[in-house]
Amino acid sequence: MPAHTHIQGRPPLYTLRRRLQRCAPGCTANDQATGTPLDPDVRVHRALADETRAQLMRMLHSAPDPPDAHQLAQEVGLHVTTVRAHLDVLADAGLVTSETESRATPGRPRRLYRASPDAPSVVDADGYRLLAEMLVGHLAGTSTDAVQDAIAVGREWGAFLVERPPPHRTTSSDTARAELLDLMERLGFRPEVAAGGTQILLRRCPFIEIARDHPDVVCSVHLGILRGALQTLGAVLEARDLEPFAQPSLCVAHLTEAQPALP
Repeated sequence: MPAHTHIQGRPPLYTLRRRLQRCAPGCTANDQATGTPLDPDVRVHRALADETRAQLMRMLHSAPDPPDAHQLAQEVGLHVTTVRAHLDVLADAGLVTSETESRATPGRPRRLYRASPDAPSVVDADGYRLLAEMLVGHLAGTSTDAVQDAIAVGREWGAFLVERPPPHRTTSSDTARAELLDLMERLGFRPEVAAGGTQILLRRCPFIEIARDHPDVVCSVHLGILRGALQTLGAVLEARDLEPFAQPSLCVAHLTEAQPALP
């Protein structure tokens, strides 16, 4: 039995649960203090998972001038102390910065808030998230082989989302990796190549909350996307498997050189 869980068949539940427990929603400060420190990407996901904080981020992105906590509290209809607590969470995740107001008149200067330059834009994606949860839940509950069905779905879309090269042209390994990075970045990940090109690290999964509930389905779709893209590219690489939650917000895709076709 391999030491790591890979998406090839159904992953052993014990190993998967142990990995998910590292970043289980609702863990206490004591849990965090005695366990693995929160990954920065996990902080971002948790910060934006709350609708109030997502609303604050939308306001900060669209504000012509940096507002203070009182202005934000008035807009969202909450007490200023509550809003400051939400702003602290956003700041801890690196999404918000603050500065003291420069003023020439008497009075206590205000603390002004703005979205960090590299903070992701927040969109009203609740409807899409609900749709994704419904489809993933249906597939997980009704399919006789949810893993293979999810891989097949991902493969179809991976083949569609990359540009097919001219006939009889083989895509080099370096080009194929670059194409995969571009594709996964467009899908909302923060991908990078590692281990001498044999791994693609997938950070900041756009479906991380759903993946925690249905990792076998969601991660299998992502594996299928990689396989479909490589097949369409005519690459000499194959996506062998995908290791879900190797770290709290990191999945690892393992690449191998494709076997040459027999004459």
